[in-house]
Amino acid sequence: MPTPPSNAPALRAFDLFPTRIWQAPLTALRPHFAGWVDAVLKMRAAHPQPAGRTNRRGWNSEDMAVLEQPVFAPLRDAVRAACARVLHEMGVPGIPFDLQSWVNLHDRGGFNFLHVHEGCLLSGSFYLQVPPGSGKFVFRDPRPGVVLGYVKGAVPNGYSDIHLTPEAGLLVLFPCWMEHFVEPHENDTPRITIAFNAVPGSENPPA
Repeated sequence: MPTPPSNAPALRAFDLFPTRIWQAPLTALRPHFAGWVDAVLKMRAAHPQPAGRTNRRGWNSEDMAVLEQPVFAPLRDAVRAACARVLHEMGVPGIPFDLQSWVNLHDRGGFNFLHVHEGCLLSGSFYLQVPPGSGKFVFRDPRPGVVLGYVKGAVPNGYSDIHLTPEAGLLVLFPCWMEHFVEPHENDTPRITIAFNAVPGSENPPA
């Protein structure tokens, strides 16, 4: 990159409207992964019709309370704890919330089209099975006007989507209003994600 002019005025930079996401590898839960994959495949076999929504060429559960199943209790506890910590960081400590949770499974060619999770406190995904060729998780730049700019790429005031390469055991949390999609899956072994939303709840907040 060319050196800026030496006679440029002294400038102070201010990064406005930052957007934060959170990630954590849940490696301690790895002994459960094989059992959870088996549970997901049994769910699909019992109810093979996909729920639809934004998922294409694969399967997603009609059940929106997957994490409430006893087999997923360790994951549910980890997700709840992570959501509580993030909501505290977002300035709403102790807010009561419930979890919506469902399975997203992609067969070869499967993907999710661009969408948001409107009206939630927080959204996220846990990556259970991520074979080679799994589609990347892509965040769309949330600034609507930036696409009209001349500058492209991951530079100040440039336009650039963020491509996240997941791996098994990764937990990702993000604002519900972040537009996102999943690129096509290129493997015969399914890509399996448990997606979730923290939604306003009715239980009493912790003391």
